[in-house]
Amino acid sequence: MKFVFYANTDWYLYNFRLSTAQRLQTDGHEVVMLSPPGSFGARFAARGFRWVTLPMDRASLNPLREAVTLRHLVRVLRHEKPDLLHNFTVKCAVYGGAAARLAGVPATVNAVAGMGYVFTSNSLKARCLRPLVQAMMRGTLDHRRSLLILQNPDDADIFRRSRLVSGERIHVIRSSGVDIARFRPSSMSGRDGRLRVLLAARLLWEKGIQEYVDAARQLKAQGRDIEFVLAGGPDPGNPRSVKDEQVQRWAAEGVITWLGHVEDMPALLATIDVMALPSYYREGVPKSLIEGAAAGLALITTDQPGCREVVTRHGVDGLVVPPRDAAALATLIGRLDDDRELLARLGAKAREKAIGEFDERTVIQHTIDVYERLLGTDVPGGSLAGSAS
Repeated sequence: MKFVFYANTDWYLYNFRLSTAQRLQTDGHEVVMLSPPGSFGARFAARGFRWVTLPMDRASLNPLREAVTLRHLVRVLRHEKPDLLHNFTVKCAVYGGAAARLAGVPATVNAVAGMGYVFTSNSLKARCLRPLVQAMMRGTLDHRRSLLILQNPDDADIFRRSRLVSGERIHVIRSSGVDIARFRPSSMSGRDGRLRVLLAARLLWEKGIQEYVDAARQLKAQGRDIEFVLAGGPDPGNPRSVKDEQVQRWAAEGVITWLGHVEDMPALLATIDVMALPSYYREGVPKSLIEGAAAGLALITTDQPGCREVVTRHGVDGLVVPPRDAAALATLIGRLDDDRELLARLGAKAREKAIGEFDERTVIQHTIDVYERLLGTDVPGGSLAGSAS
C-alpha cells in the first residue's frame, strides 16, 4: 500500500514521524514524504523515502497563494494515488482534507498535536482567524472516510464541544512516542556537582522562554552555580517566535547557554539534570518532556494541556510550576539544586513512566490501528501489517 505523510515542514516529518514511516516501510509499504522545501528533506533519500515538495507558506493569509497551494496539493495526490493520506498540524489537516476529497484519496488521517497559534494566542489576528479556521475544520475534517488523532483529552474535549469533528472519529494517542533505547539515563550528568537545566523547544514566547531566562537571572543573582541551557531555534513561521537577536543578547549576557538546533539530543540529555518546560502553550504532548523522561531527568512543567499528561503528580513524577511565574520556577530549580535525592527520585520515576506510557513502539502500533480501522476490508488480507505494497 502507499501512504503520503504531509506536514508544513520537512523538519517535523523527519524528527517526529520518521519512525512511523520506517515501521510501514519494514512491513512492505511505500511512504512518500510531502512538505514545503527545507533543509531536512534531502535526508529522506538516505532512509529510502521519496520526498515531494510543494509551494506552501505556513504564515500566509493571501487567498491567491493559498489557492495555488491547494491546487498543487490536489495535483500531487492525483499523481501519487495514495491509499491513505496522513496530515499533520491544523493547516495541513484542513488543506489535506479538502485536497484528498478532490483527488479521490480513499482514506485520510488528520493529526493535530496541540492547537497552534490561532487557538492559543489572544492577539487580534488570532481571534479574527479562529471562527474562519473552525468553519474550515468542520467542512474538511468531519468526513466518513477520515479519522482525527489528538494527543491529549483536553484537545479532544474542545473538538467535541465545538462540534469540529464527530466524537466517534476522534482517537487520542498520547505523544508521537520516544525511542526508550536511544534516550536512557546516563551517569554523565552532575559529574562536577553543577546542576544543568535545559529548556528544549521551538523558541516561542508561550513555551515560557522569558520565564526561564528570568528564573536563571534570579538564581544567578543568588550566587548559585547553575547552568541554564536553551536548545532550539526561532520559528519564523510563527508570529510569536522569539527573535534570534534577542536570544543572542541573553547568551552574550551570560544568563543562558544557547545551542540552537541540536542534532544529537540523546548526547545532550546525557549531560543534563533537569528538563524545564514552563509552557503556557496548548501543547499536544511535548516531545522534550517525554525525551527528558526517557533520559531519566527530573521534569519541571506546568499544569497545561499536554504537559499534564507527562507530569501528573507534583513531587512524584516531576514538579509543577504555575504558568508565567518566573519566581516559582526559580524556587523549584533551587529546590532540586539543594536536594539531589529528590532530583534522582524524580528522574527515576520519569523514566519508569516513559517506558510504560510513551514508548514509540506502542504509539506507532496505536497509529497503525487507526489506519486499519479506516482501511479495514479495503486492505488485501484484511490486515495492514500483512499486506504488500
